Amino acid sequence: MKVPEKYKFIIELGKALHIYGIPSYKIQSYLTAVANKKGITGSFMDLPTWINYAFYEDEKSYNYIECIPPGQLNLGAFSRIAELMNKVIDSKIDDESITNELNSIHAKTKIINHFYLMLAYAFSAGCFSLLIGTNWVSFGISLFLGAFIYLLVYLTTKSKYLENIFESFSALIATIISCLLTIVFPELNLGLTILSSIIIFIPGLAITTALEEITSKSLVSGGAKLFDAVILLFKLFFGVLLGLGLMSSLIEIDLTNHASEVPKWTLFLAVPLLSITLLPIFQVRKKDMIFGVITGAFAFFITVLLSGYGVLVSTFIGTLAIVGISRLFGGISKTPKTVFLTQGIIMLVPGSKSFMGLSSSFLNSSITGSTNLFEQVVFILMGIIGGLLFAGTFRERKYKK
Repeated sequence: MKVPEKYKFIIELGKALHIYGIPSYKIQSYLTAVANKKGITGSFMDLPTWINYAFYEDEKSYNYIECIPPGQLNLGAFSRIAELMNKVIDSKIDDESITNELNSIHAKTKIINHFYLMLAYAFSAGCFSLLIGTNWVSFGISLFLGAFIYLLVYLTTKSKYLENIFESFSALIATIISCLLTIVFPELNLGLTILSSIIIFIPGLAITTALEEITSKSLVSGGAKLFDAVILLFKLFFGVLLGLGLMSSLIEIDLTNHASEVPKWTLFLAVPLLSITLLPIFQVRKKDMIFGVITGAFAFFITVLLSGYGVLVSTFIGTLAIVGISRLFGGISKTPKTVFLTQGIIMLVPGSKSFMGLSSSFLNSSITGSTNLFEQVVFILMGIIGGLLFAGTFRERKYKK
């Protein structure tokens, strides 16, 4: 059945927001605002793998249902779509131009600089190892493994089979290479190096987003995304366990070895560098890059400064501060605050704590020597969700009529 022209642009907007990883409750809010402005009565449901839009006109109705794979977060595309929606709401663009702009946005997301992305993966791994505390050998090997992991990412575009097993396979390969390198570099921090090499895939942000949706009463979508994030975490950990099991039969492995020899000043270099690595990965627009890096660094350092008050309080206050600075930067740059807020939340690193908690439980040894890691994970997630809730990020978005 052909989609009626007057509904087509709303459907295309919704699909674009879904594809670029925007939370379901926000998509529904955006589409409702656009429909109301255009005088269209509709109900919009967005779930991780399908969309269901119903439009009503007098006694007639039109229902649109389509299966769509789960989206991948793209902050640059979201920023452009938000600008487009504002034009629609302000009646500054016609329906045909909306479709043309959406096609232009889709085309821009396909422009990929593999060299920049390889550097981003490499330095995200290296910088994360510096943040946790490591030595120069482990830092160098983390850089190498991060770049190597991106090669596997690229190969998934060529092989459907590799795409299906990617998370476990990448963790397995990183673990095997790391274990073999301990023969040459006995001072290598094995556990931290493995974690750093796959940190980009640890679903800390996905877990946070899922809990955010559940808190906003998008229970079906949030529950599905939470389960998906937990399964992703276990797939990664399975790859690590398999690699350690295979290599322990060949060589002696010591996960408790943890030597932190890098100077303290490297922390002040690693934090902004880690924020910078997020820019090409999420395709952040040039006009938003500086504010994004500042937000990420601000999130990390304010949480560290408040760490004396405990994990829960420091994360809660840190999240409130991130929301505030994101709103400030959003107002200055005319960009949705979510673009900056996401980069700040990532720096709170709940995902790595989850992974280290699994390590402590299954291997009876923590890769950082810390205790009560699962308790810290829960406190971090509670602090983030509580901060977002008290900051009013779940309120209905108001548009000028």
